Amino acid sequence: MFRIARKTLIVFVVALLVGSAVHAQDAGVPGAEGIGDPDFPLLGNGGYDVQHYTLDLTADVEANTLDGTVTITAMLTEDLESFNLDFVETYTITQLTVDGTPAEWELSGHELTVTPANTLTAGDTVEIAITYSGSPEPEPGTAIPVDLGWNNYGTGSYVASEPDGAASWYPVNDHPLDKATYTFRITVPEPFVVAANGVLTDTIDNGDTTTYVWEMDDPMASYLATVGIDDFVVQTAEGPDGVQIRNFFPPEVAEEGERLFAPTADMIAFFSETFGPYPFDAYGVYVADVDLPFALETQTMTLFARSWLDFGSGLEEAVAHELAHQWYGNSVSLSEWGDIWLNEGFATYASWLWFEHEGGPEALEETVSQIYEGLAEYSSSGNLLPPGDPSASDLFSVSVYYWGAMTLHALRLQVGDEAFFEILRTYYDRYQHSNATTEDFIAVAEEVSRQDLGAFFDSWLYGDTLPELPSGPVVG
Repeated sequence: MFRIARKTLIVFVVALLVGSAVHAQDAGVPGAEGIGDPDFPLLGNGGYDVQHYTLDLTADVEANTLDGTVTITAMLTEDLESFNLDFVETYTITQLTVDGTPAEWELSGHELTVTPANTLTAGDTVEIAITYSGSPEPEPGTAIPVDLGWNNYGTGSYVASEPDGAASWYPVNDHPLDKATYTFRITVPEPFVVAANGVLTDTIDNGDTTTYVWEMDDPMASYLATVGIDDFVVQTAEGPDGVQIRNFFPPEVAEEGERLFAPTADMIAFFSETFGPYPFDAYGVYVADVDLPFALETQTMTLFARSWLDFGSGLEEAVAHELAHQWYGNSVSLSEWGDIWLNEGFATYASWLWFEHEGGPEALEETVSQIYEGLAEYSSSGNLLPPGDPSASDLFSVSVYYWGAMTLHALRLQVGDEAFFEILRTYYDRYQHSNATTEDFIAVAEEVSRQDLGAFFDSWLYGDTLPELPSGPVVG
């Protein structure tokens, strides 16, 4: 967490010293307005660490309204006289309490500043409850030109928030550094069905409405929280090692969806063997009945659009990519957005590994050859920036995905198969359900391979031009 230094009171008289010491016990500081990310300085907030969110919301799809209460359980890391949450002015807040006591608040821009009745003490746990209502308005994406947050498409809705859209639908400490567990209590009119993160633990029939209760018991970054609402057909199966697979499809494409996502169980088994055990209790997808230029690896419940099913068998790469994010991106989360290649480069290379698993070494060689040739052409023309430190507007560039993936393939050639796959497993095992940086990954790679890889990573992640691949075949 980004911390604000406390002012030191200088006293010269014993009486004043005693008085100021008593005063200091009651004094706090304002929590920081940002968590300290260089690319997104106002994302997240300082002074506390969220432990759990309970989102108790009623969604009216036809009217496009959202109302309810979000309850946040947080551990204080500083003595605070006030603190901030990320939230938008779209909604009307009707009540806000801290440990059951009404608090003052001010909502300006994307910052909700809360001033509790009493100073909050570091080390304590507090419960913050915000009741609000309004009509969700998606936020324009900073890093990609799409609408982020809660999107209503008339006959349903979906949520996609990467990197900074979560605050458009719930009050949140909106940065991957502050991961938390979640409870979703989403009430919708009949006959709508709700998909969300985690495991469906209860379905409550209220007559004209139904409340769906989903529990995400493992820590989750805020941008990965999702809710899908539609007249879904639900398909379930048991995956490897008891992992529950559940997919949510619009009725008209349910049969096609079942066919296209059938490889999921085999992919979970392969990636579990390659990277380490699948990190969550369940996995699946929900398909929004819209056209979208992206899919999103929302934790345990990946978002796809109906238009993606038009790819037919070509969808398999995306299915593998989004699934692989459950290990790299969701369980092992980035510490700052400039390290996004740790998410996208890893998931892209994972899809290449799946091709190799299914089609043999020739399939991998063909993929690498075609993509390297394209990257080299872009690089020689000066149109390709290195993947290691993209700007906020370039987080999802070709470089981050494909040069990032090529970096991993180059590392594999550099250190050999045995060390390479041990690096991937060690990195995942060490940082699962937590956060990591590029420096953390490099340290693991050097530890496992027993090589000095500083120059290698400098050229592959930060160099001006695409390096040549190390010579020699992959040791198999």
